[in-house]
Amino acid sequence: MLSSKYISVSFLLLSLSLHAVNCTDPLYHFCFSQENYTATSRYGTNLNGLLNLLSTKVPSKGFGLSSTGQGQDQANGLALCRGDVSKTNCTTCVIDAGKELGNRCPYKKGAIIWYDNCLLKYSNIDFFGEIDNKNKFYMWNVQDVENPTSFIPKVKDLLSRLSNKAYANPKFYATGDLKLDSSSKLYGLAQCTRDLSGLDCKKCLDTAISELPNCCDGKRGGRVVGGSCNVRYELYPFVDA
Repeated sequence: MLSSKYISVSFLLLSLSLHAVNCTDPLYHFCFSQENYTATSRYGTNLNGLLNLLSTKVPSKGFGLSSTGQGQDQANGLALCRGDVSKTNCTTCVIDAGKELGNRCPYKKGAIIWYDNCLLKYSNIDFFGEIDNKNKFYMWNVQDVENPTSFIPKVKDLLSRLSNKAYANPKFYATGDLKLDSSSKLYGLAQCTRDLSGLDCKKCLDTAISELPNCCDGKRGGRVVGGSCNVRYELYPFVDA
């Protein structure tokens, strides 16, 4: 396994126009396992079966996990779609994610990929129920707000409220907004993978919020995205009602 990764990708958030970016483009990925498999191996067969299973299991509820095979050849995986994503778009995202990881992490036993609409992770190691603190990256808008002194506490306030709301929601998902002035609002999202306990979901989200100063203080938008949870804020609506 590779050591903890904290990747900054500000170039992916160049301006507010980013909300028009094609949602089929991956945000980021990690090939986190140094172990390989072959196409004809039992693990390869189990992984293919796992990806097919997740593509049918996940869309109905927006989340799913499963394992195929046994022992050292067992493939474990989960997929999570953003809480507002339709069943059709969730299906498309999970299928695309599996194909894309096959291209980007060929024959690696462990990998993870994120899109705007979903994340997909698999490994030969059983990781269910554990907070993933190793696979993480940051994104932010390169533009600064005019008054960061008053803006930064409002970001923390909104996301903290959403953290409390998300971990108490069976879907571990929450969105909301906060009025900044007569003509503008701050929009936020908090979400966890549902293999976590409620308390671990909140722990994961609160840790992500605490890391925002590493990337995003005073920025017009930002995200901390991990393998178990993510938080995001923007000055425009970015989820479907």
